[in-house]
Amino acid sequence: MATSDNKLADTDEKIFIGKGEETAWLTLALANRHGLVTGATGTGKTVSLQVMAEGFARAGVPVFAADIKGDLSGISEVGEAKDFIVKRAREMGLTFQPDQFSTVFWDVFGEQGHPVRATVTEMGPLLLARMLDLNDVQEGVLNVAFRVADENGLALIDMKDLRALLDAIAPDSSKKGADEGEDPLASIRKAAQSYGNVSKATVGTIQRQLLVLENQGGAKFFGEPALTLKDFMRTDRDGRGMVNILVADKLMQSPRLYATFLLWMLSELFEELPEAGDLPKPKLVFFFDEAHLLFTDAPKALMDKIEQVVRLIRSKGVGVYFVTQNPIDVPDKVLAQLGNRVQHALRAFTPRDQKAVAAAAQTFRPNPKLDTARVIMELAKGEALGSFLEGGGTPSMVERVMVRPPSARIGPITPEERKAIMDASPVKGKYDTAIDAESAYEIIQKRLAGTATPADGAPGEGGGILGQIGAIAATIFGTNVKRGRLSTGQVIARNVTRSVTDKVVGGVVADLGKSVGGSVGGSIGRALVRGALGGILRR
Repeated sequence: MATSDNKLADTDEKIFIGKGEETAWLTLALANRHGLVTGATGTGKTVSLQVMAEGFARAGVPVFAADIKGDLSGISEVGEAKDFIVKRAREMGLTFQPDQFSTVFWDVFGEQGHPVRATVTEMGPLLLARMLDLNDVQEGVLNVAFRVADENGLALIDMKDLRALLDAIAPDSSKKGADEGEDPLASIRKAAQSYGNVSKATVGTIQRQLLVLENQGGAKFFGEPALTLKDFMRTDRDGRGMVNILVADKLMQSPRLYATFLLWMLSELFEELPEAGDLPKPKLVFFFDEAHLLFTDAPKALMDKIEQVVRLIRSKGVGVYFVTQNPIDVPDKVLAQLGNRVQHALRAFTPRDQKAVAAAAQTFRPNPKLDTARVIMELAKGEALGSFLEGGGTPSMVERVMVRPPSARIGPITPEERKAIMDASPVKGKYDTAIDAESAYEIIQKRLAGTATPADGAPGEGGGILGQIGAIAATIFGTNVKRGRLSTGQVIARNVTRSVTDKVVGGVVADLGKSVGGSVGGSIGRALVRGALGGILRR
């Protein structure tokens, strides 16, 4: 997009969003203060999202966005100079210039994009409980399962690992009074019971919820190779940010899976990225479509964690933009963090709708020239109310603007075009083939068969205390697994040594010292640290 005088073109500091009596600019240095795009169905939210994504990509900022209807995929193809697009550009004093943007497609189901996977260990108990819709008691048992896995070096990679672990911690009535010599899983059951009552009925309920998730296709999400989030943070050879699109039309059939998956991604970014302070532009911008699903029926503990992550991830250089129908879909504590706003039309045919419009109007800084609540109901398709953060970090007065037309194609691409993009993708082949590494399921099966290496087993090949340490590490962290990449256990072991504070490092050393000085079979895994939303802390 360009003009003859370039006054309305994107700059190194700002993205041109739209124009009314005043021009709406999104300042890149303030873009990590988050944002909100709202409006009723069919009012132009997707176009506004595309305009913003294009602006960030031009500025060299990678973008991640969920594509619910498939319309956003057009950003990967050259825009068409259709009459209504050229007309709108001319009315705004622009000359339409077609463009396209480097795009990578992702798909939890691996059908219309590269597979996206995470390990159960990385997901953590808090988010997994949300995904499974567990009550407090069931969530407590799931937390016990994760603690036992952490302490016993049982890497939870996929669903069968979690199922095997749950079976292992459940009381076994057929082995009442059996000692550890008769029950190879007695130590695991005993460890679980030490944290409180773990009933067979509760474990069974969790297992049934896992079955529901599997029937929804959720099992495809758990496994290896797990997603490396740095693959989202790429630029193309022209220095433009890559646009990462999550194909979510099928995923949206399981709203809880969709919302929890995106929340997991957000928490991973929060845990992995270092503090960055105030940057001239974000490292990554994350668009969360159908954002109301994130907050619907979320327990208070999870809501508090979400608010914390949204508040603090700004300092990591990540901007989060929620897309939903009405600002009241977002809790007040989160809404207060969203400084850049685009509001499309809302319809108000009932008293309840009118209250929602009034509430939406109150989220803007007032403009004495506008009756904000009335204008929200009058906006035409492609029009919006805009308020963006200014130099001091304060929101500008709300303005009525016409959103600029996107430079890339508006609407979905063809299957042939998608295939060509995937064939040329920078991550082609990296995630396409699943790997079934040795993990909790295999270790538990070996114990049941009596072939597992004893936890306090014989010295390793080198003999002496160093040999014993090597044998423990090989068993617990999976370093004896022969394959071409690190196992989840190895990743955990490696990243524990990169703990973020001396205190944590000291804890790791202390635990290792206890293991060597006392029972050699003691838990090195006890040093694992989980972050704000329950995932492994890996900085």
